[in-house]
Amino acid sequence: MNLLDRLTDDMKAAMKSKEKEKLSVIRMVKSSLQNEQIKLGRELSEDETLTVLNRELKQRRESLHEFEKANRDDLASKLHGEIEVLQQYLPEQLSEEEVTQIVQETISEVGAASTADFGKVMGAIMPKVKGKADGGLVNRLVKQHLS
Repeated sequence: MNLLDRLTDDMKAAMKSKEKEKLSVIRMVKSSLQNEQIKLGRELSEDETLTVLNRELKQRRESLHEFEKANRDDLASKLHGEIEVLQQYLPEQLSEEEVTQIVQETISEVGAASTADFGKVMGAIMPKVKGKADGGLVNRLVKQHLS
């Protein structure tokens, strides 16, 4: 079952159980995926689907950060719920230790020695962790290991 089918089934279940928050998030994600399909003119691959989901998640995390900074707990709590729903559709996230290990292995593979090799290392790591780790975490760990 692909993600769009799963979203449709979950949307029906959310309608039946009257889960308005979950229904709203599923509709937004489904809409984003369908818009991306229309833009590309074909079915989305698994990687493209993950990219769209990660983009949606990243937008919500950035908004959450801003709302928390502005002490808007009402809006922040709503976004926490949306983030939880989105995470159900993403692959299990790697722990910081697992990401650190991948970073160290990739630095060795690429032969990086200084921060000048940052782009080369990031280019090699991101396909390995796509959808499984936050880009900000990877960025921070690469900088930490290269300095």
